Amino acid sequence: MSKANKKKIINDPVYGFINIRNEEIYDLIQHPYFQRLRRIKQLGLTNLVYPGAEHTRFAHSIGAMHLMTQALDVLRAKGVSIDEEEYNAALIAILLHDIGHSPLSHSLEHCFFTSKHEDISLALMRQMNVSPTAIAIFTNRYHKAFLHHLVSSQVDCDRLDYLTRDSFFTGVSEGVIGTERILNMYSVTPKGELVIDEKGIYSIEKFIISRRLMYWQVYMHKTVVAADNLLKSIFSRVRDMLAMGLPVGQSKLNSSLLYFLKHNPQTYNEESLAYFVDLDDTDVVSAVKIWSKNDDKILKYLAQSLLDHNLGKIHFTDSLQQTPINSDWDKYCKRSAELENKAYSFNDESINIIFKSGDVKEICNASDQLDRAFLSKDIRKFFAYNLPIPD
Repeated sequence: MSKANKKKIINDPVYGFINIRNEEIYDLIQHPYFQRLRRIKQLGLTNLVYPGAEHTRFAHSIGAMHLMTQALDVLRAKGVSIDEEEYNAALIAILLHDIGHSPLSHSLEHCFFTSKHEDISLALMRQMNVSPTAIAIFTNRYHKAFLHHLVSSQVDCDRLDYLTRDSFFTGVSEGVIGTERILNMYSVTPKGELVIDEKGIYSIEKFIISRRLMYWQVYMHKTVVAADNLLKSIFSRVRDMLAMGLPVGQSKLNSSLLYFLKHNPQTYNEESLAYFVDLDDTDVVSAVKIWSKNDDKILKYLAQSLLDHNLGKIHFTDSLQQTPINSDWDKYCKRSAELENKAYSFNDESINIIFKSGDVKEICNASDQLDRAFLSKDIRKFFAYNLPIPD
């Protein structure tokens, strides 16, 4: 039996040809946990608004790894010490950073586990026996902090890829950022922290503004929010019916999905993780189609509404409204909550600019456009969701 050729090239629509660097990376890409990401949309139900948003977590993860390769090469060229083990471990950390995402990505986050998807990714990485160095970089326990910052910070390879990729596939030009310019402006301080050369300050300003705009125009588009709430109502109705002993087409559902519908969001363990990695978007979509033919009028209506793109309406309000529940229908067809858009957080790793003098300043102190007052502004919108109740 011939040995598989592991020197592959992936043709990515955003960046062009991406090389798989070595056999270890190839084997991780071939792992079932990673292949599962082919079946999970990067933007969940956003394709109901932007039809081109069909790209996957698989493509995003490959793209983020590609940007990590470029970033590490830039830093090496600038004299930053990165040995082969660290280089490879950083690629592994960014490649696997999203393997803990639930079906339909953020649309159903916390509908399976109470934990964040990053915690699930870490648990699965440990099951895959990746190197201790990759784990240390991912968890910010490695002594070279800049390697973690490239994986997870406010100007990491993850954000650079998803803004570029999501803009490309949605057609929303406001998300276009100077990705290559930012990568080439990466630098490292003597303390081992990731910074941006002062020549890149305008690219960072555009990056922050673009991220803010993408949140309102794409990630928190009111129709996307309506679709997400409708899907959560469907899950809520199914769980209530199961608790009452009512039929929800159990025999036709993926047994792993049924496990979570019966148990509700929980803390992960070895058993629940085994069920979790068996799930992807197809299981949820198939279940919704099954529920659209259920005898229960409420479940049937909710599921059919999602399939037919009758998503309900979002009305923005000045404050959080108490939703009156006067019937079983109200419980699932009316919701209220809040949305928050914070393009920059002073609680996270800061974006720092390094000047020729060696001085390092946070972006709010270095920019003449993005002062602290602007960056501190926490934009919140309250909304009421309403799906018309049938006669």
